[in-house]
Amino acid sequence: MIALSALLLTACGAQETPPTEKTVEVEKAAEAFTEASPLQAAIEGEHRTEAEKARDQYRHPKETIEFFDIEPSDKVVELWPGGGWYTNVLAPYLASGDGVLVAAGFDPEGGDEERRARIESRLAEFQAEHSDAIYGDIEYSAFSGTTGPLTEPGTADVVLTFRNLHNWMSGGYAEKFFTDAYAALKPGGVLGVVEHRLPSTETQDPTASSGYVHEDYVKSLAEAAGFEFVGASEINANPADTADHPFGVWTLPPNSRTTDRDGNTPDGFDPETYANIGESDRMTLKFVKPVQDAAPAEDASATEE
Repeated sequence: MIALSALLLTACGAQETPPTEKTVEVEKAAEAFTEASPLQAAIEGEHRTEAEKARDQYRHPKETIEFFDIEPSDKVVELWPGGGWYTNVLAPYLASGDGVLVAAGFDPEGGDEERRARIESRLAEFQAEHSDAIYGDIEYSAFSGTTGPLTEPGTADVVLTFRNLHNWMSGGYAEKFFTDAYAALKPGGVLGVVEHRLPSTETQDPTASSGYVHEDYVKSLAEAAGFEFVGASEINANPADTADHPFGVWTLPPNSRTTDRDGNTPDGFDPETYANIGESDRMTLKFVKPVQDAAPAEDASATEE
């Protein structure tokens, strides 16, 4: 009993001993390890709604941004940001490292007066929604079949498009996107393309009326503009998507369309079937503007007087 009491006292005394310097260092290291990176902080931030975060399982923003080698100090051009789903991740991430986001939206000069008014109204809303300091100073430009440069030529580190190429194919100016992106990028800059993927066994509609596009077609357009293909990722793949739905890709979430433009629904149509598929199968492709495209250095001896 005496021996047991002594052992217990010794154990109690050990628990009350102040932590050693090594213990404090380990605890500090653990705290630092659990702190979110700037990218993770942007993804988990309260500025993003729960509805936005619920789509991370299909869009994989962290893995996608990392695949495109985007650094927080970069200048990034995002084409047609729409409601700002990716903007809400990219802008805070870039702001954390004094980077710059250029949002190249719809062309406010295109279309009839009613369309221009809608675009101007939406742009004003978008700018108001992204005016908080957390988003940094977003720059704005536009893209269409008739617009000028996306940004000052040769200044962008990365140009991105998320599920937009089929729209430009429908409008007949997909090629212009690649030439405009090439002009905007620095030599060595990255072009990142995420698009609904059409199986290689299917025939490509030049207007992409289903919303799906062949990988090889995207590569051919990029290479024709001067880009080099770097690699592909299956980050955003969805094997359950067969790409043959009644209303094209818009049959799937988040659109979940149930009728055609005339309000007709096919016999036996079950929306639950398409909800269970989830969002579309997507290619994720990375291209680079060749470094050798840089202007040759001037001969120093030729400038001497």
